[in-house]
Amino acid sequence: MDEQADFEEFVAARSAALLRTARLLTGQLADAEDLLQRALIKTVPAWSRIHGDPEAYVRTIMARENISRWRSRRWREVTVERLPEAAARPDQSDRDLSLRAALATLAPRQRAVIVLRYFEDLTEVETARMLGIAVGTVKSQHRDALARLRLLVPDLDTDHDTDHGIDHGTEQSRDARTVAP
Repeated sequence: MDEQADFEEFVAARSAALLRTARLLTGQLADAEDLLQRALIKTVPAWSRIHGDPEAYVRTIMARENISRWRSRRWREVTVERLPEAAARPDQSDRDLSLRAALATLAPRQRAVIVLRYFEDLTEVETARMLGIAVGTVKSQHRDALARLRLLVPDLDTDHDTDHGIDHGTEQSRDARTVAP
């Protein structure tokens, strides 16, 4: 199979999962689509080198691009309070909507750490490698982000911690992490 066909097959098979990650990183579908498109464009020249685990490569690009995009736009944009897009869908619980809204308030690096740790189920070491930061930075960003999420979504930290995906900081509890977006 040639490289172009291999790349096209990867995009067809994994684009939905990558778009979900991008949406969690950006908070908006249109921004997520743009982010995924930029990541895939940057992946093409490296495709022959990343044949082992291309999805990790694309997720790394998305996480880093989202942080860079936020840094370059933050001084030019004014945040306007909006209703979440998912509000019109009755199948989502109030907690899920609250969690999405709370994720949107996190700084991009904190959001990236939460998305990679809980939604992509990566370890602290894998998250650090993907974001190009120290493991200690992942730990502090993770701690600060969880503290903010717990303030914004109080029912996130109830007696049903495993149902709500709260990890109390240990790698051993990795299998118990299942947060619904």
